[in-house]
Amino acid sequence: MWLGPEEVLVANALWVTERANPFFVLQRRRGHGKGGGLTGLLVGTLDVVLDSSARVAPYRILHQTQDSQVYWTVACGSSRKEITKHWEWLENNLLQTLSIFDNEEDITTFVKGKIHGIIAEENKNLQPQGDEDPGKFKEAELKMRKQFGMPEGEKLVNYYSCSFWKGRVPRQGWLYLTVNHLCFYSFLLGKEVSLVVQWVDVTRLEKNATLLFPESIRVDTRDQELFFSMFLNIGETFKLMEQLANLAMRQLLDSEGFLEDKALPRPIRPHKNISALKRDLDARAKNECYRATFRLPKDERLDGHTGCTLWTPFNKLHIPGQMFISYNYICFASKEEDACRLIIPLREVTIVEKADSSSVLPSPLSISTKSKMTFLFANLKDRDFLVQRISDFLQKTPSKQTGSIAGGTKASVPDPAPEGLLKVFQKNSPMEDLGAKGAKEKMKEESWNIHFFEYGRGVCMYRTAKTRELVLKGIPESLRGELWLLFSGAWNEMVTHPGYYAELVEKSMGKYSLATEEIERDLHRSMPEHPAFQNELGIAALRRVLTAYAFRNPTIGYCQAMNIVTSVLLLYGSEEEAFWLLVALCERMLPDYYNTRVVGALVDQGIFEELTRDVLPRLSEKMQELGVISSISLSWFLTLFLSVMPFESAVVIVDCFFYEGIKVILQVALAVLDANMEQLLDCSDEGEAMTVLGRYLDNVVNKQSISPPIPHLHALLTSGDDPPAEVDIFDLLKVSYEKFSSLRADDIEQMRFKQRLKVIQSLEDTAKRSVVRAIPGDIGFSIEELEDLYMVFKAKHLASQYWGGNRSAAIHRDPSLPYLEQYRIDASQFRELFASLTPWACGSHTPVLAGRMFRLLDQNKDSLINFKEFVTGMSGMYHGDLTEKLKALYKLHLPPALIPEEAESALEAAHYFPEDSSSEGLQEQQEGRGSEDIQERREEKETSPPDYRHYLRIWAKEKEAQKETIKDLPKMNQEQFIELCKTLYNMFSEDPLEQDLYHAIATVASLLLRIGEVGKKFSALTTKKPRDGAHSGDHNSATEEDEPPISKLHQDPARECQPPAAGDPQAKASGDMHLGKALQDSHVIVEGGSGEGQGSPSLLLSDDETKDDMSMSSYSVVSTGSLPCEDLTEDTVLVGGEACSPTATSRMGGTVDMDWCISFEQILASILTESVLVNFFEKRVDIGLKIKDQKKVERQFSTSSDHEPPGVLG
Repeated sequence: MWLGPEEVLVANALWVTERANPFFVLQRRRGHGKGGGLTGLLVGTLDVVLDSSARVAPYRILHQTQDSQVYWTVACGSSRKEITKHWEWLENNLLQTLSIFDNEEDITTFVKGKIHGIIAEENKNLQPQGDEDPGKFKEAELKMRKQFGMPEGEKLVNYYSCSFWKGRVPRQGWLYLTVNHLCFYSFLLGKEVSLVVQWVDVTRLEKNATLLFPESIRVDTRDQELFFSMFLNIGETFKLMEQLANLAMRQLLDSEGFLEDKALPRPIRPHKNISALKRDLDARAKNECYRATFRLPKDERLDGHTGCTLWTPFNKLHIPGQMFISYNYICFASKEEDACRLIIPLREVTIVEKADSSSVLPSPLSISTKSKMTFLFANLKDRDFLVQRISDFLQKTPSKQTGSIAGGTKASVPDPAPEGLLKVFQKNSPMEDLGAKGAKEKMKEESWNIHFFEYGRGVCMYRTAKTRELVLKGIPESLRGELWLLFSGAWNEMVTHPGYYAELVEKSMGKYSLATEEIERDLHRSMPEHPAFQNELGIAALRRVLTAYAFRNPTIGYCQAMNIVTSVLLLYGSEEEAFWLLVALCERMLPDYYNTRVVGALVDQGIFEELTRDVLPRLSEKMQELGVISSISLSWFLTLFLSVMPFESAVVIVDCFFYEGIKVILQVALAVLDANMEQLLDCSDEGEAMTVLGRYLDNVVNKQSISPPIPHLHALLTSGDDPPAEVDIFDLLKVSYEKFSSLRADDIEQMRFKQRLKVIQSLEDTAKRSVVRAIPGDIGFSIEELEDLYMVFKAKHLASQYWGGNRSAAIHRDPSLPYLEQYRIDASQFRELFASLTPWACGSHTPVLAGRMFRLLDQNKDSLINFKEFVTGMSGMYHGDLTEKLKALYKLHLPPALIPEEAESALEAAHYFPEDSSSEGLQEQQEGRGSEDIQERREEKETSPPDYRHYLRIWAKEKEAQKETIKDLPKMNQEQFIELCKTLYNMFSEDPLEQDLYHAIATVASLLLRIGEVGKKFSALTTKKPRDGAHSGDHNSATEEDEPPISKLHQDPARECQPPAAGDPQAKASGDMHLGKALQDSHVIVEGGSGEGQGSPSLLLSDDETKDDMSMSSYSVVSTGSLPCEDLTEDTVLVGGEACSPTATSRMGGTVDMDWCISFEQILASILTESVLVNFFEKRVDIGLKIKDQKKVERQFSTSSDHEPPGVLG
């Protein structure tokens, strides 16, 4: 690349001059390329340690004038090819011009101006493609790609200098963090360390400090522990590693999420030292934190933030904090966590104005809203710019007033018109009749009204420590729905999407899916004890909300426990409000809780176990021993205690949850364990511990509830002789805040990341074990080999998502399917795996064989194969005796593996063997049965949850159907036999015993061709009468039949097969030449009747083709007696007998010798006569070594000019 000219004082230190002319010098870095000796070794070490390699490419061009000692860099290159291109340009375009100048200073000025002009021109051309990474960063990215063999699609995010601890020795080098990999390279005095770890393989990532390793980052995979230390900024490095590992976990969890995340936004202007990707990832982290803090919709993007103060009228103070501005909101968070928090939607803003500055109130900004509230910010650093940004966003904000009453005092308060089910089903007795409870409820309502008066009501309310106190005391029934909507952020989404829910309900009505069936089954199990769900009104509302959500988010669809939570939401709000609360829960507040594998709940369960270890160490050991935590906590988290506590008590926890988030649930869970510690320590088994906790939770009561008590079904199961003492829910909450309130949202997110790695990787291990168990025992691979194969197979599936070459497999992935069906690969991916794992290396013919194997394995014709099908194909080549391996090879040369394009007769195979129709019928029957199974499988998926035993039964049935004997195999015709011979010739081309194998196969092929001839004659004798006159060339056939086959053997010793036609699909296969040559060497030639394809008398050239050019010199002359081979060139004329006449040609063109055929038994018997062939097929090949090589080669698709991809031997 061209560089802006910079001075170089010492031109020859560490560099070797390779080319020079009066004005320019081309140099190579010492230590790069061949040789270099000790100096090269030292320079190589310096390059790695000092990162000069990231800054300095291995080649450069300097400009110099004869009398000057100063050199100027004008270009650099990562490869000789690149630098030579620049050198040639300079020689061709500048040398002549420069020789005209008299003054050397003028020459230098001209060169510098010219180079700057070229750079400017290049930058101008590159701008539309967003060429935003700085030059030095690009150099590092090129070096990374070349060093680790990564393709163009692999983007570098950042690189850091650090040490990798190999044993007890630190190796100084460079850590490269890419979107999909962590790479490390070190070169110290000839010792090289090169590491590549995929983020999807990381099982643990943490920052720690020990005596052995100073402050370091630990990265664990399933088979190694890596320690990196001596970072300049360990915090930044670790944060970025966390983000990248998180992206990878998201990809394992749900491929769509990963692909969507990968489309990173383009930056507005490039930054000097940071890559665009790194900056975008930082922006994404800030966005996520901003949305989580203020409970904003998922698509909200932060534009910027600035320090300021906010005037709070309720306590007459200027509170310092940060103002955040995004596309639709202005938010404020005080420095003190609980002092004040504020959310102002731009749709509510009416006036933004700059107030007059004073010494007390510098740079004030006033924002007024429709609800007649005014907010005063001050101490703003760049007030004018801020006002401009807010004005820009306000102009883009829709002017229509969605969901707010114009000018009213409650502009942003939910409309209470469609009431919750509780108000419909509760007998409205006046508060006075409820006595003390009624008075308490009235007091709560009054407290909230005072709070609304002081702090504002609706979205723009000041949220302070006082708000939390009121929530902890319990939200009054009448305000519960409204406040849940505000605190969860659901209100914002509801008013910005008017009519969305109604539209969804309409779309999803009458639609049938697996989710709808599960919903129907669970409807009557949702709070059956509550009168609202004992009739069709409540049930119908619940059905609509759940179905609409399943329709909105098919990735989640429906999960058990959603019904319980939604039924409670419906009690306090309208259907639409309940729907948006459910969206807030599933998509923001409880991420990944309700997907098919309840990953989010398992993650928080892991956090709960970790917290128990930290704060209740004694109990933690006992609980682990009893295995209780995993049993209890899942239902606590998934239903927010609603399924394990009396309804009126659990709903108070839900109040706090909507205000504080998951922190409350963890606090309460710890408080429950703490309250029962002594009893739990005395428990002897899991059942006893569960009973203790169940009875305690059943007796958590809400004495302030004004609703009539609802019998709790759980209580019936755990009631004993002596009921335990009642626990007041407000006391439990108070204790949980007093003892465990040290939990912070940031810490929880940090712990969630750590647990997510653990949970997702353990789920992946479970999936691997399940898939391996589903493979039948007769496959032949060991468990370890199957697991290794699974990892390679999965990596191939994931690679399609990494580098986007082919997304079909990713699109088809459905996490709700059984594990075996989740990872599947397409034909191109299978070809790559086949090439690296097959024991039958066929050189350039390998892709053809791989294509046939894929078609054979893809029984349901969806162009994808799963792991079981893949292993079945591999096993056929690796395991079993000679017969089994040959059977596998034989099948690859019959339909459906062999397609008509490869051998024209494949479609007509049925006509050749009328006597063998029974076996074909059997095959059709099997195919029919296979398609029925697929249909059955589809229906099963639609109508019921995944039943793994059902899938196992289907696979067992398929397996039984495939148990075929040798006699079941259809016979092979000429074209198919020639394809088989071609494959065998290619297969032997890389074997040490190549010549012996060629002679052996030549002998076997000639023998089989004669056997086919004899079979044809026998067939001709039995069917002679019916076939008289059937062909115009019969007299020719008859004369040839009278002559014994051997009589023609020495007629034309010079003949040989020609190279294949250019347009032929098999043209790549090099075996054709071997085939002709080897048989020629052995003098094995049979009569013309056994021909095939274009090489047989039955498929001769048509009249038109023969008339085109009759000069014999332009034709390859091949006798009809020579060995048939389909790959003869198009201009080949077959010489021999009368078959060459144009009439015969035109009459016989397009037909095949229908009598010639060979059976599998005949092929097997012939091969058994050659010991060298028997040994070749019975030779054991270790697949373990091939898997290791495959893992190394997995990334070697680099497009870097110096790094050639490994070629296929052939």
